[in-house]
Amino acid sequence: MTGTTVRRTLPAAVPLTVLVMLVVSGIQPRDRVTWLLETVWGLVGLPVAVVVWRRFRFTGLLCVLLALHALLLMTGGHWTYAEVPFGDWLQQVLGLSRNPYDRIGHLAQGFVPAVLVRELLVRTSPLGGSRWLSPLTVCACLAFSAFFELLEWWAALVGGSGADAFLATQGDVWDTQWDMCCALAGAVVALLTLSRVHDRQLAGLAQDADRGALGRARRGSGPPRA
Repeated sequence: MTGTTVRRTLPAAVPLTVLVMLVVSGIQPRDRVTWLLETVWGLVGLPVAVVVWRRFRFTGLLCVLLALHALLLMTGGHWTYAEVPFGDWLQQVLGLSRNPYDRIGHLAQGFVPAVLVRELLVRTSPLGGSRWLSPLTVCACLAFSAFFELLEWWAALVGGSGADAFLATQGDVWDTQWDMCCALAGAVVALLTLSRVHDRQLAGLAQDADRGALGRARRGSGPPRA
């Protein structure tokens, strides 16, 4: 399978995969309200992705990361973050004082958006190749994490003790600060480990776009005149 074929197949396969995961996660969740709050990003993002992908195709790397992030969110929504069995297993194996699945989720909250923000900035702004690209990407991810913490605060004000499963603080008074720190670390790690791979895939998308534009220009010019 060629690189071009992979780039064309992934955007079509990812929404279907996410939709299946969403349906499965919604089967008898631990708490229906928590499931809705945790999966709302998928409920909103999936139709948006389907609408825009033909005009703005994401790289294969970003498509896979978005699907994995959706899986993390839906798993947390189904079980609630403090009660995900995988987190319980990690807690026992590593001797931790709490279920760490929430921390993993917030690492992903920085890791995946870092690639998303980087791709948007490279393709829609003059920041491609700029030394400001990485710092601004990290800042955007940290800002999103802080906004998410505000959403959790508002949920707590509205829902009271009913929002405990959504907050997943597990008694940690510094949970908000830890969440933002994890998102910050995730964004930095993503840029350090994936930037080169991401650049190659962005270059591949640009080549596909150039070939497509050339093909359309040739078809529009018609046969040469005698």
